[in-house]
Amino acid sequence: MKTFKATLGVAMLGCLLLGATTAFGSSSTTRAGGTINVFAVQQGLSRNSAIVVTGAVGDYGKTFSIDKNGKADPNGNYLKIMLHQGTFEANTTALSHKLAHARPTVYNSTCSGQFVGSSPVTLFDGTGPYTGITGTVTMTVTGAYILPRYKSGKKMGQCNENTEPIGVYNSDTGSGKVRFS
Repeated sequence: MKTFKATLGVAMLGCLLLGATTAFGSSSTTRAGGTINVFAVQQGLSRNSAIVVTGAVGDYGKTFSIDKNGKADPNGNYLKIMLHQGTFEANTTALSHKLAHARPTVYNSTCSGQFVGSSPVTLFDGTGPYTGITGTVTMTVTGAYILPRYKSGKKMGQCNENTEPIGVYNSDTGSGKVRFS
């Protein structure tokens, strides 16, 4: 009886997975364009993120910071979006510029702060089912941080703005339209 239940469970799981492929879209090569929604959470100060894309693209994966030539670069103005079904790239130059000039709200009494920046990001250079992707997504980056305090010296107890934060939160969200050629 236990073997039967286990076999039935595996069969049901297979049916669910097959049904999910049909319901959520298979990896066929022809895709319709439309609106996509992007949700990403950065890992600390890195530009690498876990990402989920919904709408005309339904997939998830990770992003990695690259330069204009596609080479890994922690300070690059481009992203490689590596999803489970394929990849594409994003030109984040305008967003990076906007964030570099953002004026955070700073709370000196608690050594904390936050910022928000928003700008269009251009998508291109897809592989797999994202081959031929083009479009623009307006991304909003929301961040918050906690700075350490000086532990000694004449600045003891003050916020140390010359070092990395001890707590960081970054969330990236956006939406826009894509096409596939």
